Amino acid sequence: MNFIETRGNDGIKPKEVSFSEAILNPSTSFGGLYVPKYLPTLKENFIQNHLNSSYKELAYDILKAFEIDIDESEIKKALDLYDNFDDINNPCPVVKVKDDLFVHEQYHGPTRAFKDMALQPFGSILSSIAKKKDEKYLILAATSGDTGPAALNTFKNKENIQVVCLYPDGGTSDVQKLQMVCEDGKNLKVLGIKGNFDDAQNALKNLLASSSFKTELEKDNIKLSAANSVNFGRIIFQIIYHFWSYIQLLKQNEIKNGEKIYLVVPSGNFGNVLGAYYAQKMNLPLEKLLVASNENNILTEWINTGIYDIRKKSLKLTTSPAMDILKSSNIERVIFDLFGDKRTKELMEDLNKNSIFTLSKDETTKLQEYFSATFSNDTFGNATIKEFLDIGYLMDPHTATCIKAYNELRKKPLKTVIYSTAEWTKFSPTVLNALNENSLKYADKEALEEISSKYKATLPQAIKDLFSSKINHDLVINKENIESEIVKFIRKS
Repeated sequence: MNFIETRGNDGIKPKEVSFSEAILNPSTSFGGLYVPKYLPTLKENFIQNHLNSSYKELAYDILKAFEIDIDESEIKKALDLYDNFDDINNPCPVVKVKDDLFVHEQYHGPTRAFKDMALQPFGSILSSIAKKKDEKYLILAATSGDTGPAALNTFKNKENIQVVCLYPDGGTSDVQKLQMVCEDGKNLKVLGIKGNFDDAQNALKNLLASSSFKTELEKDNIKLSAANSVNFGRIIFQIIYHFWSYIQLLKQNEIKNGEKIYLVVPSGNFGNVLGAYYAQKMNLPLEKLLVASNENNILTEWINTGIYDIRKKSLKLTTSPAMDILKSSNIERVIFDLFGDKRTKELMEDLNKNSIFTLSKDETTKLQEYFSATFSNDTFGNATIKEFLDIGYLMDPHTATCIKAYNELRKKPLKTVIYSTAEWTKFSPTVLNALNENSLKYADKEALEEISSKYKATLPQAIKDLFSSKINHDLVINKENIESEIVKFIRKS
């Protein structure tokens, strides 16, 4: 299968590219994104045939449906990385917490967040392609807290690969920051920036589109790629686990095959819910996708009104920081799928130039066929964490936002899966505030130890080890110095 561009073609870049080319070089015409030329339609018996499949077998067959140009041996090698998750037989368990409510736990990988589900195999495949082509690549990653650790982990000491990770200084949890700044791979560079995640993501997009930056890299025979979900190599792996959710409900005898369910996704950059949207288009029986946001509720406003307006918005720092985003990249892929490349280019240019775009009434209605949305604040999140621990389930603040959507948005009494995108250990001070019903300022280590002992919660060794690890990346810079620091890094390496 070939890939095409969301904003149309400029007559200079190829009109279509292979999967391997799309993930190696994600920069497209007019600043758009790559998407598959079409979505494969899985056969009616696909789910039934995978009731007894492992996660790796399910993943392999979905990747096969996309006809990606990656050697079978390399795909299987990449998928074998799921064996390093907590449970070799179930890398992302679906746990029942109420009669009609299930939590899909996506945090059982090496960095304790859902980004491992995509970045572990993605990193393996991209590295193998680069090595096979005998080409050197600089991988850029911008993070609100979870992409960074996962990208650094998957690319650490890989041949032909260098990685620069940008994170907003003060905009991540302490554990997330330690996971990045303590990495010791010789091919890794972590840069804190004075700004927020949108600043980091905009810097990444600008560098991907910059001909002068690419020319500078070419002096060292280095090509440019990205590990964010602007890269479809991330998205393709984020389709798979939504099928796994459905199959787990079938295996637990909670639904019958063909019965529709709700999925609730805590959303920032919209990649996770985009994967669910694609899964639905590929024949996954979903009633609707419920989008949960925090007080940076731009997605809620867009889905409910058709207007995406950030003119008077300023980013709010919340206790669910991975969702502290105003410009959600992956809405572009949904807009393309629904309305085509010309309309996508028009809307995205409006957003870039005027900080607003507006869907027509018919377009908004079409969007709402697939999505409903709501948002919650930190007070609701804390109360929810306490409420669910009282019934025996410990969750992080991002997962807690899903409960607002579960409570408010379901129109039918259908089984519902919410996505837990990070382990509580990454946000332990917030979790302890919720459990103790106070607003005291806890250090991460103190909070981790109290929750672990008081509530008998498992504390992974990898998290414990962070607090005695050496800090290898302590640089915090202004946004305008990002490019020069990157060039300095690649010249030293």
